[in-house]
Amino acid sequence: MEIKTGGQAAAQALIKHGVDTIFTLSGGHLNPIYVNLEDSDIRYFDTRHEQAAVWMAEAYGRFKRKPGIALVTAGPGFTNALTPIASAMMACTPLVLISGCVGLNMVDKLDLQDMRQQPVIEPMVKKAFVCHKPDRVAEFIDMALREAISGRPGPVYLELPVDVLNGATNDPNAVKIPVTRVESRAVDQAKAARLAELIADAKKPVLIAGSGAWYSDAGDALTELVEKTNIPVFTASNGRGVISDLHPNCFGGASPIRPGASIHATFGTDLCILLGFRLNLNTMFGEVINPEAKLVQVDIQAEEIGRNRPVDLPIHSDIRTLLEELNRVIDNKGNAGSLKQQFADWNDELKKGEAESLAQSQPMWESDASPIHPMRVSREIDNFLNREDDILVTDGGDTTIWMNITRTMRTAGHFLEYGLFGSLGGGLPNANAAKFLFPEKRVLLVTGDGSMGFNFMEYERAIKRGLSHVTVISNDQSWGMIRHSQVVKLGRSIDSVTVLGNVEYHKIVESMGGAGFLVTEAKDIRPAIEEAFASGKTACVNVMVDQDVISPGSMALAQVGAYKM
Repeated sequence: MEIKTGGQAAAQALIKHGVDTIFTLSGGHLNPIYVNLEDSDIRYFDTRHEQAAVWMAEAYGRFKRKPGIALVTAGPGFTNALTPIASAMMACTPLVLISGCVGLNMVDKLDLQDMRQQPVIEPMVKKAFVCHKPDRVAEFIDMALREAISGRPGPVYLELPVDVLNGATNDPNAVKIPVTRVESRAVDQAKAARLAELIADAKKPVLIAGSGAWYSDAGDALTELVEKTNIPVFTASNGRGVISDLHPNCFGGASPIRPGASIHATFGTDLCILLGFRLNLNTMFGEVINPEAKLVQVDIQAEEIGRNRPVDLPIHSDIRTLLEELNRVIDNKGNAGSLKQQFADWNDELKKGEAESLAQSQPMWESDASPIHPMRVSREIDNFLNREDDILVTDGGDTTIWMNITRTMRTAGHFLEYGLFGSLGGGLPNANAAKFLFPEKRVLLVTGDGSMGFNFMEYERAIKRGLSHVTVISNDQSWGMIRHSQVVKLGRSIDSVTVLGNVEYHKIVESMGGAGFLVTEAKDIRPAIEEAFASGKTACVNVMVDQDVISPGSMALAQVGAYKM
């Protein structure tokens, strides 16, 4: 096939790589790509803000475990895309941001939307590419996609100047469209054997499976290991659901503020095994793990091992391959039966602790208080989303905390939150992406009222596209996490910067053609959610919650985290 221009090369490279979806907000610098994709099978989702386009591409990357593609124009289009890129980097999400820019022949002439883009974004991505030759555009797209998914996944930036896209290739018949497939499944067999020895010597081992377990598709190998050995397991981040919370050996989310057995397990363990899980704020930087316990950390990124705490057994490996090798070693030893018996009392101890902890939180989950307790909102959502393929998206500070300490995860790849970067505003674009990619599944977004304001016009896109997902707003009429941290540290809130007041979000959604519901009593939460889904429309359930209930997340942040003063 003749490739006459850089724009045609870009289009053909995306097609040949099997890209099926591009999230974008149009701009003139992108026209050479758009025009060459007009008759292709690639579908667009056009957003009302570039930030939303990149949030959607990030959701694609997390759900599909392959790079999401966002396409934005130069200058302000590029700068609008930066926040979700930073979030994707911290969340290790495979994503390629392709940006147009001013032509090479117009640099520093004060052309429209001219700026130096690569130096701005380079510290925020795995790698930042700029292509200067029309003949090499396809090669650079191949490099960007390869970099995004190899090793630890992450976002990659590719800049295509408009005159490179419009420019003619030197020999239209000689332009190559490379497609490189990357498979990284390295494992250290000697370390796997040593880990098996540590497990055999342990009395109270604990497994924590993080995002690395999800991206390496380690669910089956992990389930085999825990069933073979009876080792208790917790999950975190994108790893939530790689083994169901309903599995008898799974004790849910690995969070010290979550009701259950997590804090009991990490303080009481003598062997803690981290599988693609990073020690960070959510584990108080490793301080919740018994200091006397042996620590094993398995990660595809060698530089990650040992962050925040020394490691007794570092294993640089793909998670699935390591677990498969570990299962083989245990089978060869023939000691699986004795291990199951060895750890039976430890499992019973955790189950007892879990039951006691859950009982303490039960009054809040069942509260009929008015105003509504936000934990009651989370419980109603968790009870409703009881299908294996239901997708839950969260956004907002306290709202995400309440949902995280409540949610029962049944299936991997069906839960999306903002992650460690803590950036609000991605919830609605993420929900749009989830419903767009999986139209047959029920999708629910639970969000705070503050975060709802960032990308509210994406409702218009959802309604136009017929995306019948449901948003539940936990509406405390304020920037709740900030306000509550002020109360904890100062004894009062600074209302001039934290109070938002009452906004009738449900009515705004109705005005766009969606369905809206207002809830002021706890008993009406479930009926409103059911009616919202039954409407078949993009729907908003606006739940008025107690402004003064402080989440354990806000308490923790005020004491040890970002809001400590």
